[in-house]
Amino acid sequence: MAHGDIVTHVDIPVDDMDRATSFYGTVFGWDIAEMPRQEGYPMWRGPNEISGGGFAPRDSGFQTMRNYVEVDSIDDMLAKVTESGGEVVLERTPMSDTSWYAVFQDTEGNQLGLYEGAT
Repeated sequence: MAHGDIVTHVDIPVDDMDRATSFYGTVFGWDIAEMPRQEGYPMWRGPNEISGGGFAPRDSGFQTMRNYVEVDSIDDMLAKVTESGGEVVLERTPMSDTSWYAVFQDTEGNQLGLYEGAT
C-alpha cells in the first residue's frame, strides 16, 4: 500500500472496558487482547489482519474516536502539518522497537493520529 492509503488504527474511548470489548468482539469478530507494553489498553485486530486499534478509558483523556493514518515518515508529516497551520499534539512516540505514532490537530480542531512502522 502507498503512503497515506490506509487508516490503520482506531482508538475507541470507553466507560466500561468489559462491556465495550464484549460488544465489539461480538459485533465485528475482533480479536481483543492486552498487549505487553500497553497495559490497560486492550488492542483489537480486525479479521483482515490489516486494521486494528485499541480501547482507551474515557477518563484517561480520550473523549472521541481517533483514527491513525499509516505514513512513511512521521517526522516529515508533522513538518507538513505545522507548515500547513496544524498543531502537533503528541510528538513521534515509540510503540515498539520498529513502530511509532504521533497525533496532530488540524486547522478545524480535529485530532488525527499518524502511524509509522517497519514493513
